[in-house]
Amino acid sequence: AWVHGDPRKVIYPTDSYGQFCGQKDTLNENKTILFYFNILKCASPVVLINLQCPTTQLCVSKCPDRFATYIDVQASYRYKPDQWNYFRQFCKPGFNNPRKSVAQVLRDEDCPSMIIPSRPFLKRCFPDFSTKNGVLTVANQTTFKDGRGKTRNVTDLREAANGINNVLDARSVGMKIFEDYAISWYWILIGLFIAMIVSLLFLVLLRFTAGVLFWIFIFGVIGIIGYGIWHCYWEYDHLKGIPGSDLTVYDIGFQTDFRVYLQLRQTWLAFMIILCAVEVIIILMLIFLRNRIRIAIALLKEGSRAIGYIMSTLFYPIVTFILIAICISYWAVTAVFLATSGEPVYKVMANQTLCKYANLTCDPETFNTTNVTKLCPGAQCTFAFYGGESLYHKYIFIFQLANAFVFLWLVNFAIALGQCTLAGAFASYYWASRKPADIPLWPLFSSFGRAIRYHTGSLAFGALILAIVQLIRVILEYLDHKLKGTQNSFTRFLLCCLKCCFWCLEKFLKFINRNAYIMIAIYGKNFCTSAKEAFFLLMRNVVRVAVLDKVTDFLLFLGKILVAGGVGVLAFFFFTQRIPAFAQEAPTLNYYWVPLLTVIIGSYLVAHGFFSVYAMCVDTLFLCFCEDLERNDGSTAKPYFMSASLHRILGKKELSPKKA
Repeated sequence: AWVHGDPRKVIYPTDSYGQFCGQKDTLNENKTILFYFNILKCASPVVLINLQCPTTQLCVSKCPDRFATYIDVQASYRYKPDQWNYFRQFCKPGFNNPRKSVAQVLRDEDCPSMIIPSRPFLKRCFPDFSTKNGVLTVANQTTFKDGRGKTRNVTDLREAANGINNVLDARSVGMKIFEDYAISWYWILIGLFIAMIVSLLFLVLLRFTAGVLFWIFIFGVIGIIGYGIWHCYWEYDHLKGIPGSDLTVYDIGFQTDFRVYLQLRQTWLAFMIILCAVEVIIILMLIFLRNRIRIAIALLKEGSRAIGYIMSTLFYPIVTFILIAICISYWAVTAVFLATSGEPVYKVMANQTLCKYANLTCDPETFNTTNVTKLCPGAQCTFAFYGGESLYHKYIFIFQLANAFVFLWLVNFAIALGQCTLAGAFASYYWASRKPADIPLWPLFSSFGRAIRYHTGSLAFGALILAIVQLIRVILEYLDHKLKGTQNSFTRFLLCCLKCCFWCLEKFLKFINRNAYIMIAIYGKNFCTSAKEAFFLLMRNVVRVAVLDKVTDFLLFLGKILVAGGVGVLAFFFFTQRIPAFAQEAPTLNYYWVPLLTVIIGSYLVAHGFFSVYAMCVDTLFLCFCEDLERNDGSTAKPYFMSASLHRILGKKELSPKKA
């Protein structure tokens, strides 16, 4: 890719001669915009952007700013030379022969038959459309001369420039959004900083309020379901005696108006039975899993305590973010080089529709010596697109897949490195006999050094397995996209099943890898051994795993919503100038939702970064906790390493209690 690719093909437009517009040290250095001789030949802006419009394309320094036709300019060039000099800049380079007949000029496409006021967009000249009193105009005119003796309405340009108005409106909106960002970026950063502080405070408060938050949620759910049961019974009793309410769902059949079903007692009875079953299940789970829920809450508190002792772990996601950003940049640049590896392809462009050579490939160096120009007068060999028929060009798609695979592998390795590093830091906290006295100095940096020095191969192997599955999912999505129009039901069913299976496999592998990295950080064994030991350890504590996972997920999700929602509400009142104390400080914006959405999404990502550390901490402490229970028995010879709070919940006494 780096040898054959040329990103200039993306950066610069290409004229009909295969030359880049605006490239330095060339004749087109000051001609940065692409001009189309006859835009009416272009079906849509998509055709223009793809450089496949069947008309001569020329690099110019600026777009036309007036209406003019070649016929009028040629007729008046002797006494109005300024008009000729202006029009001539949109002709082929070096053409300065106004005496040449109009028919020959238009046949050879030496000059455009007309020019219309245009504006540059995507480095290409598009008609300067506007709307006046609901009427489409170009430079406030509704008609124009096409240079071939006809007066046409500007609506004739609509098909050629389909969607231009929307594109230009989008550009206008984009400029306003850019202005809003330029004005409010300082306050956006302040909002994200507030989100960081709130996230830190939430993690600290979680140490003391994890149990309270969870039980409030549980009893709140029980209360809401209880109210639902009472409401269903009230509706069921209220419909008693009303004509038609005793009919069954089967009697009335399928109805598009679902409100009809709410008039039946049977419907409310079914709702009440379902809610009663859910209520009973939740209550029974609380009764039988109460001890495990208490352990989960204790682990959540212990996680907050561990992060409090190793505060540097909260900022490790920045390292992961930088590594992933590097991976994305490398992948994107390489993908661009691959995509621009094609060679210029030239095709015959003929004004005559019956020319049999039209759209055939040609060689511009030898084109004038062929019979094409004789059989099709006015035909030209012009640049069409970038491509190629060599062995390299045939396998570019395979190279793109290989590039995507390397990208997935590197990203998964960066994530694995972060997980192993954090796991090593938090494991050093758990296995310290006296906390925090026995916690090693700089535990995060020590863990990072161990992961790089001793565990690179294991992390790369785990990332490789996950990357293979993800690449298969990418290929399946590609096949699904290609076969979307097929009517083969079996093929669609098979693809759907494969996508579902590999999605489940990816989720399972992520779970296994995450816990394998924790075991690698604790014991330093290879990936396969660590994955096997972690899997069987979790299976021996499967109920605890399920309870802890759901409790942790809920509390962390609640924290993310609280942080993003709280900061979002504050930002809303600030940017809408509803806070009297800061009304004068708030910037005047085109769209207040631009910085508002940025703050909300950014706050959620900031909270996710902090809470991902917390989730890794809890998972590490849980595996250490399970390992502690299996390796030790609380005796003097084998004392527990768990904290006093976890020890009390287990209801066991150590013969030689430790400080915690």
